[in-house]
Amino acid sequence: MDHPVLRLRAQIVSLECILADLKTQLTDAEANYDRTTPPQFDTNGHSQTQATPSSPVQPANYNEKTFESLGDQLELPREDKWGRSSELTAEEYKRYGRQLIMPEIGLRGQLRLKNASVLIVGVGGLGCPAATYLAGAGVGKIGLIDGDTVELSNLHRQLLHTEKWLGLGKVNSAVTTLMDRNSQNHYIAHPYNLDQTRAVEIMKDYDLILDCTDRPSTRYLISDAAVLAEKPVVTASALRTEGQLMVLNNPPKSHDNPGGFCYRCVFPKPPPPESVLSCGEGGILGPVVGVMGVLMATEALKILASLSHGNEYQYPTKASYDPFPPSLLLYSAYSNPQFKSVKLRGKRKGCLSCSSIATVTEETLKSLSFDYGAFCASTSPAAPTNTVRISAKEYSKIREATGIPHVLVDVREKVQFDICHLKGSINLPYSDISRDPEASVDKLDGTIATNPNTADRVSLYLICRYGNDSQLAANTFRDLPRFRPGAKYDFMGDISGGLRAWRQSVDHNFPEY
Repeated sequence: MDHPVLRLRAQIVSLECILADLKTQLTDAEANYDRTTPPQFDTNGHSQTQATPSSPVQPANYNEKTFESLGDQLELPREDKWGRSSELTAEEYKRYGRQLIMPEIGLRGQLRLKNASVLIVGVGGLGCPAATYLAGAGVGKIGLIDGDTVELSNLHRQLLHTEKWLGLGKVNSAVTTLMDRNSQNHYIAHPYNLDQTRAVEIMKDYDLILDCTDRPSTRYLISDAAVLAEKPVVTASALRTEGQLMVLNNPPKSHDNPGGFCYRCVFPKPPPPESVLSCGEGGILGPVVGVMGVLMATEALKILASLSHGNEYQYPTKASYDPFPPSLLLYSAYSNPQFKSVKLRGKRKGCLSCSSIATVTEETLKSLSFDYGAFCASTSPAAPTNTVRISAKEYSKIREATGIPHVLVDVREKVQFDICHLKGSINLPYSDISRDPEASVDKLDGTIATNPNTADRVSLYLICRYGNDSQLAANTFRDLPRFRPGAKYDFMGDISGGLRAWRQSVDHNFPEY
C-alpha cells in the first residue's frame, strides 16, 4: 500500500463509505424534518411573522399517516439492530415492491431481511453474485471476508470487480460496488482470510453464513465453526461446467435442538489431494459459477425471510427451518436435464462436529490443536520419487544447442496444448499416461519413429503447466528401458516449474492463462 496510487484508491473507498453513511443519516433526518416556515426577522431583529390567512382548521392528527399495514400489528422493536426505524421507509416500499407483493416474502419477510445479517466467506465467483442479490434484496447487514486481491483472470466471472481494482483487495472492491447498488445496507469488510482463531467469534455476529470458498480445508472449518456459533450455512462449489449446493446446520444446533446435518456428515473423509482442482487448474465457465452463486442467494433468502405464524415478530433464523429432507443439488450445464437433486442421509451418528459426542470444540479451534491442512492434505502431495529435474533456463540452452537431438513431451490436456505450446513439442496428456501407461508408451514410440529429426538414443524431456504433472509422468518414463529394452531414447528429466517457469525466466511473451 506504499504506492501513492494504491493509497489514494484506498482512501477514496474509505471516504465513499463515510459519504454513503452520511447520505443515510440525511435521509433519516429529512424524514423527520419539521417543514414549518421558519420565522423571519427585519434588520433590527424584530420578528416579521405575519398572521396566517384564515384557512380550515386541520385535525389534531393531521401529521399522522393515513394508512396502516401488517407492520402495525406486529410486535416490532422501535429500531432495528443498527439504529434505523424498524418500519419500511417510502423508498424501501418502492425499492422492494416487486418482491413485497410475493406471498413468499410479503411485508413480514421484508422486515426480517432488513434485520438480517449474512457473512459471505469468499468474494470470488460464488461470493460476487450471491452478495449482489442479497444486497439488492435488502439484507440489512452483509459481511465480506476475503484476503485475496483482484487479478485479471478473476474478471471473466467475478463481476463485482473491475479493471480499476486490479492488485487491490477484493473485499474493498466488492463493498464499493455494493454501495452503488444499495447504500441503505450496512457492509462490513473483513480483508483477511478466515482462520481457526477467530472464525467462531466472527460468525456469532451474523445470522447466516455463506461458504463461497474453493478449498476443502476451509469448507470443513466453516462448517465446524458455524455449528459452534449456532448458525446455518449455505455452501456451494463449481468447477468447469458443473456445480453443487447444500444447506447445512439448518436448523442450527443449540442446547435444545440437535440441529441439521453438517459438512462432516456428508463428507466424513476429505477427497484425495490429487483429485482436488482449483478453477485455475481445472477451469471454470463464468455463467456456471454465477448460477451457483445466485442459487446460494436464493437459499439464503428462503432461510432469512421464512414466514412464521401469527403476528409475533421473530428475528431472522430464529424461526428458520428446512421443511425438505436433506439433499444435494447438482447442476451440469451440458447435461439434460441440467439440475438433479440427490437425497442425503442427514446427520451422521458419531459426527466429530455436530453429534452429541462431538470432539471439535471452540477450544480446539482456537488452540490450533486440530490441523485442517493436515486433515485434508491440502498442501501439495508428497513429491514423486523422480529427482531428475532441470530448470527452464537449462532446457533453453539445450534447445539452442545444435547437434543435440531431443524430444519434448508436453503432458497437459490437449485443450491446453492447443492454447499454446513450445515449438516442436509432442502432446501426450498425463491423464492418458496414468490411465494406461503401456498404451502411452506405444503412442510415444510411434510418434518418435515417424519423426525424421530424431536419431538413436534421442533424449526425452517432459513439461507441463506448473511442473507437477510432469513430475508424476516422470515416474513412468523413468523406467522406459524396462518397458522397452530396445528403446531409442533416454529419459533425461522434466522441467521444474513447467511453462510458468519458462515464461518467467526465458520467454516473457509466452501466453499466461
